[in-house]
Amino acid sequence: MDALGDPTRRRILELVRDTGPAAVGALAEHVPVSRPAVSQHLRVLEGAGLVRCTRQGTRHLYSVDPDGLTELRAWLDGFWDDALARYKLAAEGSER
Repeated sequence: MDALGDPTRRRILELVRDTGPAAVGALAEHVPVSRPAVSQHLRVLEGAGLVRCTRQGTRHLYSVDPDGLTELRAWLDGFWDDALARYKLAAEGSER
């Protein structure tokens, strides 16, 4: 969650999701920070398990790491499950 606290990182993750594997330069064209800053943001996202890096020659291509997103979604779904359970209890209580 810390990795997604920065709006630039969220935007980079969205770009990687939408474009598929992308190089730093291609991503830097769509955010208001320098290429080195994009590289730093990608390292944070990679460290959080949200993106993965593959090498293609001298290029580093970044793509979404589905395992990391699955883990993040499971964590967020826990909140939704709790909210629905509380709603069910409240609804059942008002029926009585």
